[in-house]
Amino acid sequence: MNDTLMSDTVNISHWLKKNSLKHPYKRAVVYPSSRDSHGRVLYSQMTFAQLDTESDYLAYGLRDVGIKRGTRTILMVPPGMDFFCTTFALFKIGAVPVVVDPGMGIMRMLSCFKQSSPEAFIGIPKAHILRLIYPKYFQSVYTWITAGRKWFWGGYSLNNLFKVEDKPFPAVATLRDEIAAILFTTGSTGPAKGVVYTHNNFDAQIRQIQSHFNIGEDEIDLPTFPLFALFDPALGMTAVIPDMDPTRPARANPEKIIEAIEDHGVTNMFASPALLNRVGKYGKENEIVLPSLRRVVSAGAPVSPANIEQFSSMLNPETQIHTPYGATEAVPVISIGSHEILKETRKLSEQGFGICVGRPIGDTQVRLIKISDDHIGEWSEDLLVEENDVGEIMVKAPLVTTRYFQNPRADLFAKITDEDGDVWHRMGDLGWRDGKGRIWFCGRKSHRVVTRNGTLFTIPCESIFNNHKNVFRSALVGIGPKDMQTPVICIEPSVQIKDKESFIEELFEMAGSQPLTQDIEHILIHKSFPVDIRHNSKIFREKLAVWAAKKLGEEMPEEERRH
Repeated sequence: MNDTLMSDTVNISHWLKKNSLKHPYKRAVVYPSSRDSHGRVLYSQMTFAQLDTESDYLAYGLRDVGIKRGTRTILMVPPGMDFFCTTFALFKIGAVPVVVDPGMGIMRMLSCFKQSSPEAFIGIPKAHILRLIYPKYFQSVYTWITAGRKWFWGGYSLNNLFKVEDKPFPAVATLRDEIAAILFTTGSTGPAKGVVYTHNNFDAQIRQIQSHFNIGEDEIDLPTFPLFALFDPALGMTAVIPDMDPTRPARANPEKIIEAIEDHGVTNMFASPALLNRVGKYGKENEIVLPSLRRVVSAGAPVSPANIEQFSSMLNPETQIHTPYGATEAVPVISIGSHEILKETRKLSEQGFGICVGRPIGDTQVRLIKISDDHIGEWSEDLLVEENDVGEIMVKAPLVTTRYFQNPRADLFAKITDEDGDVWHRMGDLGWRDGKGRIWFCGRKSHRVVTRNGTLFTIPCESIFNNHKNVFRSALVGIGPKDMQTPVICIEPSVQIKDKESFIEELFEMAGSQPLTQDIEHILIHKSFPVDIRHNSKIFREKLAVWAAKKLGEEMPEEERRH
């Protein structure tokens, strides 16, 4: 194969092949299969050589039943052996896995599936029952495969498709800009969109993660978010699948998480802020230390310094909690470690400067543009904000995706082509850049509250109220006409409040002492905020705004009520 062709092609499955040759007997996947009579966990495992070989066998079988290069294939298989084998088999074929988070709700998930115009379906029995109940969402599918026991619905059984051959499957030489997968956003601030990942995007992601986090050859990972688990075989890390419901991280049993870390000497762990808080609280109360951890990565929503400090009590002094910033369309693009947060940026965050998410990673470029809800058809230097002003965060890097699947309207509002013809992604987030080149996150653009006296941003305002010892979290929402909103702070207490009147009075005193919050006239107590299912951390402020309007007897605009 000549150098030109090599430079134009890449297949993400090549990373697995590379690691299977380099570390054939190293464990690739470890799965908690059961417990013995004493309650000890019994694990199933697969080495890198086994995973590569098994995915080769499955690739042969999938190809024989009609799944080929470019076949969009719904994948509804939970984390485990079949999940890894199937995904890498599809990559080797050049097929396109379509991945949707089941936690977003059945109807929204079905809508995502329909958007992707799927041609094949691989799922567990429950998933097949779902498609039988709602057949109209799967009219384009012509190949049905069941992972597990196949009942009466026909199609193929995944277990019967492993075709033993005496030579490796010849992975398709996919082009760099060829679709590798379609991953749907959660839709936490609008309709879920299918993000087109190319093989080059994945390849760049792996290189950036490996380089930035300095992933070693002996690493063992505990990926508590299923999609991130897929990076492990490519990074050469052993993936220890946690004993938890991945759609409910805030309800995970901390004892089981800690058990997995201690059983395998886990060196790397991903945890959403909600899971970080749950495990950290338990660990601190029980004086648990986890010396094997070299790094912890937390993302999915802003991570409070208090949450970081709590979990850090279990770690070695040199071990950091990293809080990379990104989105489904672009991750990771910016990052910061806990040492810098706790020593320096924490105090500023608590004073309303926003949350520092760090500096751009690797070759990521960041621009801050003037806040606008309109699409931007043409790049201009006039779009840039003045120094230290809050603007919309825009990023460009090889790992940043450049389009959505069959959604030109979403492309119009989220993508900008610059003077060199490169595509930038508008994150939909607001922030500012300090003199050290760090980006400070101030909240979602769609969540800003525009009042008669100016614009309020969620994260800076909420940080003032979060300083109260009895506040678990707060949420700024706006009610009323779009450009003349009334700001309201919703409070979720950390304890049962007996004297609500005194509690609210204390909060008003805190608000009045800060220029950011002195104009806020309404504070409402909410027992438990509505949050996203994926990370249990992103607050659904749109729902809170409707609730706040009802409490205050105000009418929400029609477009707001639709949320």
